[in-house]
Amino acid sequence: MYGKAAICLSFVILFLVSCSIYVGTVDFRSYFFPLLQSPTVTRSLCATDRPLRVYMYDLPRRFHVDMMDRRSPSEGAAPLTVENLPPWPSNSGIKRQHSVEYWLMASLLYGGDGEEGREAVRVSDPETAEAFYVPFFSSLSFNTHGHNMKDPETEVDRRLQVELLEFLQKSKYYQRSGGRDHVIPMTHPNAFRFLRQELNASLLIVVDFGRYPRNVSSLSKDVVAPYVHVVDSFTDDDPLDPYESRNTLLFFRGNTVRKDQGKIRVKLAKMLSGIDDVHYEKSVATPKNIIMSTEGMRSSKFCLHPAGDTPSSCRLFDAIVSHCVPVIVSDNIELPYEDEIDYTEFSIFFSMKEALEPGYLVNQLRQFPKDRWLEMWNRLKNVSHHFEFQFPPKKEDAVNMLWRQVKHKLPGVQLALHRSRRLKVPDWWQRRR
Repeated sequence: MYGKAAICLSFVILFLVSCSIYVGTVDFRSYFFPLLQSPTVTRSLCATDRPLRVYMYDLPRRFHVDMMDRRSPSEGAAPLTVENLPPWPSNSGIKRQHSVEYWLMASLLYGGDGEEGREAVRVSDPETAEAFYVPFFSSLSFNTHGHNMKDPETEVDRRLQVELLEFLQKSKYYQRSGGRDHVIPMTHPNAFRFLRQELNASLLIVVDFGRYPRNVSSLSKDVVAPYVHVVDSFTDDDPLDPYESRNTLLFFRGNTVRKDQGKIRVKLAKMLSGIDDVHYEKSVATPKNIIMSTEGMRSSKFCLHPAGDTPSSCRLFDAIVSHCVPVIVSDNIELPYEDEIDYTEFSIFFSMKEALEPGYLVNQLRQFPKDRWLEMWNRLKNVSHHFEFQFPPKKEDAVNMLWRQVKHKLPGVQLALHRSRRLKVPDWWQRRR
């Protein structure tokens, strides 16, 4: 009997050895000593091995900081460094919401104390770079150089775009990748409006895709950024009873006349008017009104975020840093860092159809459990630092989250680049039906 057992055991061992030779994946420890196996380590999406190496082009100041103060010419000015970087103006008002381009540039200029907590560092040698940052303030250029396409001032914006494109097309690093590894912020819906089609291969930083055709910008290629919030962050939000301390059920303050899906704002105004604990008010963004919005959000349980001219708006991120549970009514919205953050943990979503059902939205909010609201409120307090733009940058803040998102996109950039080098015919995937 023992002889038969020995023969069977020998046969099993011989079989496993044969399989290991054929497949090359057998680990004998997993068969004979499972307890000695090292536990499987699951890497967090937040885990990083080292900072992304980014080369930032040294563009003339007229492409960036000169637009922050047009009264101070920069002729003969020293190269831009962390020491002479002007602070973002405190009186910029609503322009601040599109200032992502400034904070990304500032983060690369910042030397700091080592690399700990930083998702990107600037390199001086482009040969060692994994990505290239183009510090053109395209959103501020639109806000500065005329809003109306017929305004003669818009010619300045167009000329800057032409000069930048000519500069990039002469760069051997832009030519090498076709611009795919070049990071270009365009957070205003009208940023780079004249020539954005020419940069459709680049990695764009956008806030949504409302005014971008699919052949220019897409979720698979580009990074969704938050707006820079314009209300002050609620840093001492620690009442004994947070739920009862907020007397308003639902709060909205903003422009109600919008285009496209934003037309829902006028309809909501008619539906929500006259309800005692609902504050829905038409307003424009002035310094005084921003203060009033700050107070309103901090005293409300829920803050309404309907679609505007495009699917997203700064209001959502104002609500987050005010710890006011966002109520999002925007069917085509895309959200920042969504591979790392689950917005359903601190936000409520309604389709536009649901929101326009008489009484439905308000009734749902009235019936919302207090304990669930408190969970969302606590979660808002825990995630709000991810939406803070600041200098110097801090670990896990908005700038570092964005650089990490760029890092997540780079494998796709390399795939596209390597495929483009070997294809002998137009990409057949583009011709599939």
